[in-house]
Amino acid sequence: MSDSSARYVIPTKKFDAAMLSFFNRTVAALTRAGVSVWGSRVLAVRGRKSGEWRTTPVNLLTHGGERYLVAPRGHTQWVRNLRVTGTGELRLGRRAEEFGAVELADAEKPEVLRAYLKRWKFEVGMFFEGVDATASDEELLAIAPGYPVFRINRA
Repeated sequence: MSDSSARYVIPTKKFDAAMLSFFNRTVAALTRAGVSVWGSRVLAVRGRKSGEWRTTPVNLLTHGGERYLVAPRGHTQWVRNLRVTGTGELRLGRRAEEFGAVELADAEKPEVLRAYLKRWKFEVGMFFEGVDATASDEELLAIAPGYPVFRINRA
């Protein structure tokens, strides 16, 4: 991977895309109904060009008394939108929590990435190319540019 800062994993096989779409729709439907699947939320962020709400299911990580969003697929559209707006909503059922977001520098990511992988490797491990929660800080620092991480603050 020559430019990890531009890393964006798009499912390439029809089966992978269909499974990811099915999984995302299922988790999003449950989360909209108020059922959190292992900490799932529906992330709502205004589009950076359209200004319209864009939603996607995410895993909200609580670690060390802070809350984080990690983008296992890299620099996705929700990441790009959140960078521009700096705010969004985390939805669970009828509750919508407004938040502000601060993107972490690469040097701050290893501990958060390790905690994220401990919790959700079964779900997102395919996006981490063999790196898991037992990786050294150096290994996690090496992949950090390709995995945006945001600290969530209450608005």
